[in-house]
Amino acid sequence: MKTRQITTWLMAGAVLSTVFTSCKKSDDTATLPSIGGYNSSNDVSSSNLLAHWTFDGTNNEAVSGMAPSKSSNASFTTGVKGQALQLSSGYLVYPTITALSSASALGSVTVSAWVNTSNNATTASEIFALTSPTATDWGQMVNLLVETGQKAATIDTLIIHGFVGQYTAGTRSGQDNINTGDAVDAGNKFKVVKGAGKWTHVVLKYDGSASTIDIYANGVVVSNSNYRVRGTTGALVFPTPTQVLIGAFPNVSSGFASSANQVWQGLFNGSIDELRVYNKALSDTDVSSLYQLELAGR
Repeated sequence: MKTRQITTWLMAGAVLSTVFTSCKKSDDTATLPSIGGYNSSNDVSSSNLLAHWTFDGTNNEAVSGMAPSKSSNASFTTGVKGQALQLSSGYLVYPTITALSSASALGSVTVSAWVNTSNNATTASEIFALTSPTATDWGQMVNLLVETGQKAATIDTLIIHGFVGQYTAGTRSGQDNINTGDAVDAGNKFKVVKGAGKWTHVVLKYDGSASTIDIYANGVVVSNSNYRVRGTTGALVFPTPTQVLIGAFPNVSSGFASSANQVWQGLFNGSIDELRVYNKALSDTDVSSLYQLELAGR
């Protein structure tokens, strides 16, 4: 009897060992398929990412750790990926971020963000501005905005507008692009974006090697092909130092005394998430990959 009892316990031990090993294997995390060769949105052109705002419970810029010097009517809400910045006629102003504040920091540039905002038929809404403390004419170095004043609040069309400025000669020359134009060109020269009132991925890209400016929405080019080259030549050169604004135009109201308020300039109402600035003109594939990865929460 004693011998049989010992044998039984040994066999039970063997069975327990086998079950434990099997459970451990089943808990292994599966590797998600890559998108555009990337496993995470943070992998997209990571060596060219100069600034990144995740808005996951903090307004600090993630690469430098820089906190805003001024915050107005800003809180947090649920974003596309984690939390997002919620602005109620609000904005954030930042001190100089070193990586964005040399004359040639952004010879080429890509600004990417998710926005959720509605039209108001009155004023435009700034998403991101790179400007100077002594900005005039609302500091057009790099500006990504939504023309929320051009449509009624009931209209779901989102007009995305991007500007870049070139200061090589000391005075500004610049260009812009937008996803609008003559009605007959819709779908041909530019694309209408039904993105107001819901999360939309927007991108401004300037390629200094080709002097082209493009606007993307949800991973595809939507801007007017007639406006790709019109005014700026070569790599961008900026006066320094620079500052970043999120949600406001550089003007008297946001603390930039040299730039007068203009009636079409408003404060942002809505949400902004995953704001990124690259010193590179991302490829179409990378813009699409970034959109898809962030949409998947990756």
